[in-house]
Amino acid sequence: MVKLPKPTYRTVDARPSADTLIKPGELVDLIEVTPLTLADRRIYNQLLENAWDAIDKPVMHVISKLDLRGNHNSNDRVGESIERLMSAIVKMEVMWDGKPAVERVQLLGGNVEMARGDGLFEYEIPARLRKVIGNSTVFARLQREVMFALSSKYALTLYEMVQKRGNLRWKSSETFTLDGLRGVLGVPRGKLTSWSNLRLRAIDPAVAEVCALSDYMVEILPIKTGRSVTHVELKWWRKDGDATGKAERALSFASTGRRARSAEESAPEATRAVSSSGQGQPRARPAWLDRKGEALRTETYETARLRFPGYDIYNIEGQWREWAKGKEPADDPDRAFLAFFRRFAEANPI
Repeated sequence: MVKLPKPTYRTVDARPSADTLIKPGELVDLIEVTPLTLADRRIYNQLLENAWDAIDKPVMHVISKLDLRGNHNSNDRVGESIERLMSAIVKMEVMWDGKPAVERVQLLGGNVEMARGDGLFEYEIPARLRKVIGNSTVFARLQREVMFALSSKYALTLYEMVQKRGNLRWKSSETFTLDGLRGVLGVPRGKLTSWSNLRLRAIDPAVAEVCALSDYMVEILPIKTGRSVTHVELKWWRKDGDATGKAERALSFASTGRRARSAEESAPEATRAVSSSGQGQPRARPAWLDRKGEALRTETYETARLRFPGYDIYNIEGQWREWAKGKEPADDPDRAFLAFFRRFAEANPI
C-alpha cells in the first residue's frame, strides 16, 4: 500500500478568532528597507486581518477608516501610514523550489480613500506578496489586546517573533546576528549602532513589555566574539498560571500605567514604587531611581510630560542615567535630561 504524504497545513487555512488575528511568518521576520512606525505596523496588521478570507486572491478589500483610526479624531495619521506602507519595501527569507531565497516586496498595493471621514478605504495586496502568503506554512497568532497595548514598534515586533515561535515543541531559543536582530526589529540605519544603546533603548524596554503583557517570558542574551557582541540568543517559555494572571491584570491598566508597571517590575522587588499618588495625579518617582541619582526639578518632570505625552518619564530617566554613567557630569542635568528625552522620542516614536 502506498503511503500518501501528509498534506501541508498552509497559513491561509488558519482562522482568526474573536480575540486573535493571523500573521504569516514571512511578514514577522522581515527586514524593513523603509522604516515603519508602531502605528504603521498596527494598521498593516488590521489590513491583513480584514483581507484574510481572500488574502491570496487578486481582489480589492474594503475597510472602514473608523476601524483604522483607533482613538485618533482625525484620518490624517491613517493616510500618512497608508502612504508609508505603499512606499515600504521589505526583505524576507523564503523558500522557492526547495531552496532558500531573499524576496523583496512592497507591503501594500493601490488603494482608494473616500473623502468622507466616516468613509471606506479600498486596497489590494501586491501580487508578489500574495504568492508569498499563499505558500506560507508558518504563522503567528496575535492577540489584538496585546497588539494595541504594546507601546513601541520594537515591543510589537518582539511579541510577533515570540508568537511565531512559541508553539514549537522542539525549540525554545534561536540565535541571531546582532545586525540580523537589528534588521528584524526595524531599527533605522545609523541608529542604536552600539550594543549598549540597542539594549537600553530598544531591547530591554521591549523585553519588559512582552514579559509583562504576553503569555510568554522572554530573554535576549548577548553572545560575544572576542570582546564585541556579535550575536544574541532569543529565549522564550510559556508562563505559569500566576504569571499569566499578572499579564491579564496588566492589560487592564491604561497605556501609560502599563508602561510604568512594566518598567517598575523590571527593577528589583524591594525598590518598586507605588504607581500613583492619587486620582489624576502623576505617579511618584520610583524608589529604584533614588539609587541612580537625585531627583530633577519638579518643573523638569512637568515639562517632560507636556512635551512627550504617552512616555514613561521615569523609565526614560533611568535610561538617561545609565547612558550618562562614566561620562563627565552635565553642567545642567535638567536640561541634559530633556535633550536626551527629545532624542529618545525621535528615535522611538509612539
